[in-house]
Amino acid sequence: MSDFRIRSSAEQVAAHLRECLMKRVWTGRMPGSQKLVAELGVCSNTVESALKLLEQDGLLVNRGRRRSRQIVLPKETSRPTLRITILLYHSSDLYVHYMIELQHRLIEAGHTVIVDPKKSLHGYGMDVTKIARYVKRTETDAWIVTAASHDVLEWFAQQETPAFALFGRRKELPMAGIGTDKHLAFRAILKRLVSLGHQRIVLLIAEHVRKPEPAVFLVKFLEELEEHGIKAGSYNIPDWADDQDSFYQCLDSLFEYTPPTALIIEQPGRFMAAQQYLAQRGILAPQHISLVCQDPDVYFDGFRPSVAHINFDSNPMLRRVLRWAHNVARGKTDTHYSKASVEFIDGETVGPVPR
Repeated sequence: MSDFRIRSSAEQVAAHLRECLMKRVWTGRMPGSQKLVAELGVCSNTVESALKLLEQDGLLVNRGRRRSRQIVLPKETSRPTLRITILLYHSSDLYVHYMIELQHRLIEAGHTVIVDPKKSLHGYGMDVTKIARYVKRTETDAWIVTAASHDVLEWFAQQETPAFALFGRRKELPMAGIGTDKHLAFRAILKRLVSLGHQRIVLLIAEHVRKPEPAVFLVKFLEELEEHGIKAGSYNIPDWADDQDSFYQCLDSLFEYTPPTALIIEQPGRFMAAQQYLAQRGILAPQHISLVCQDPDVYFDGFRPSVAHINFDSNPMLRRVLRWAHNVARGKTDTHYSKASVEFIDGETVGPVPR
């Protein structure tokens, strides 16, 4: 299933109570559960669970049965907060479920979040000069940069304003970030496809992941093909510019002479575009071709046939970004990089090679 997390009632109540505590609506002792039940209009179990979450956060101390909880606020009278600007890879990323949740979590933590969907890395053609011009005229305390090229992230790493690499080609740069290690997921995909008789397997991925040198997981992808006895080369990872016209030209070229029997496509939007392109030519998955999307999407659960895709748990990513924002707001240097685990979710868009 795609990673789409709806916060529980207790978490929503805890968020409201946390905000009240920070605004010092109550001081000293927390009102009792029954008073909060009457005030909030929720059940006692939900209130009690919310209070326990605040205990875990260190904002409340349980003083025992029939005794009100003690309020323990941070020493500072007001939390240090940031004005954080998110630079999207593509304007459509604004509606990705984990990006929506990230904005909510940052705002809940007291930060101001700025996102301009008209300004994106894709829109700037991943051009460092154009991006730098936009960044320098933007007033902000910190940047979150989504799925950027190495050149773009290298430029951000050289600036005084802290930046966080949310995915992208950060390798060995002195900046905070989180990424995904897709190698094991691709290994599982290839194992599945080869077991179904596929030999002509093509991976369609953005130009900045292929150039100037291919990302490590792409090199491993080609090596895995060779290990399965498939001669690997440019056919398996074709060259195309990062725009829709070039994407369709690439598909035209692929299906002109030696059509692939399996396509692995990045981004749900491009996956759906390819699916529509193929359907117009009478090529359906899984009857005539196998299709895999490299990224999750909340809507995949409702697709028929169900979509084979790579999925990841967004919660570690969200926690890492929030921890970075917390550190930066307090003047701490944070350049830690971590990786979120991913997995291949098999689906009905994958099937045997047609006879």
